[in-house]
Amino acid sequence: MNGLTLSLPAARALHLAAQGLLRPRRQRARKDDVLDAIRTLGVLQIDTISVVARSPYLVLWSRLGDYQGQWLEEHLAEGRLFEYWAHEACFVPIEDYHLMRHRMLDPAGMGWKYPVKFLRERRDEVEQVLDHVRTRGPVRSQDFARRDGKGGGWWEWKPEKRALEALFTTGQLMIARRHNFQRVYDLRERVHPSWHDGLLPPRAEVERALALRSVRALGLARAAWVPDYYRTRRPHVDLAALARSGQLLTARVDGWDDPVYIHPDLAELAAAAADGALKPTASSLLSPFDPVVWDRRRARELFDFDYRLECYTPAPQRRYGYFVLPLLRRGVLVGRVDAKAHRQAGRFSLLRLELEAGVRPSAALAADLADAITRCARWHACPEVELGQVEPAAFAPLLAAALREEA
Repeated sequence: MNGLTLSLPAARALHLAAQGLLRPRRQRARKDDVLDAIRTLGVLQIDTISVVARSPYLVLWSRLGDYQGQWLEEHLAEGRLFEYWAHEACFVPIEDYHLMRHRMLDPAGMGWKYPVKFLRERRDEVEQVLDHVRTRGPVRSQDFARRDGKGGGWWEWKPEKRALEALFTTGQLMIARRHNFQRVYDLRERVHPSWHDGLLPPRAEVERALALRSVRALGLARAAWVPDYYRTRRPHVDLAALARSGQLLTARVDGWDDPVYIHPDLAELAAAAADGALKPTASSLLSPFDPVVWDRRRARELFDFDYRLECYTPAPQRRYGYFVLPLLRRGVLVGRVDAKAHRQAGRFSLLRLELEAGVRPSAALAADLADAITRCARWHACPEVELGQVEPAAFAPLLAAALREEA
């Protein structure tokens, strides 16, 4: 298969197929499908913003359609998933624990996630927190009373919360479950009792495995895309060497000078893409933390989609809105929408929806987006869809009419 050449649309189709976003799901999702989807992705990034469904739930919905959100938490509590710093904070299949363990044992490169100064200066307090968990069992941060009179903002964590997070980063604590999406910490040996460090593979083997997993999850990958998926550090794995040894395949994409790499597991899928046999038909709203868009460079190169999350940008400086969801339509990222779910009122607000430059407004486009938006709104238990600003303005009546058809 080496030497295959793909058009850019074929490359997009292969990527979406690998990500589980090529075609709409036809079967009703089951609990095991949640775990299978995470295994396909490798990692499921966690974020707590909840103006719509929190990101991990939305990423799964984009692939599975309607499903029960508690299934994700049940897999965590039942030991099929664990949490750690993979891409960022992520749910990861428990069978991949060995791929993260080196980071826990050598956390010096973890940046702010490993508070060296805090651990050095407050070692006794950290040990007290660890002993509290050891003797009294699982805890949440809120189980410790605040004593310094400060608020609970990100940069004003109480000492016990900082200790819990430091112990989590060093692998002494794991997340046993979540309660109302709050972390419940417990000793690693109680959460994952079958693990011992005699099972730890060599670091070089781990880095190679992470590179291979990244390429498989991406469908195809330029070399520069691969380190971001699991946030691996230099020196990066030599993908060309893996290709020479047969562990990866190489191909070309029209218009790109460098090769792309494909996992052998996807050889038949890649051949189908090159033959034009992979036809993307799925339309969906994507989370800002969806793997399709979380790497800004990759989204720009593969989809010509320049995406940056603006929720951390001061409101007057935002271009598109607070929590903007990319709009996927039949293999193309055609626009973005700043959405908010008013769950108690049963209303899903499209505060601002904008098509990408060069995307032609049409009734067919409106119908596909209206279907995706309505499905997402109903999954949020919001039967009413409220349409706000639309750009270009000529698309507004088309979308409004399509939404009425879906109501």
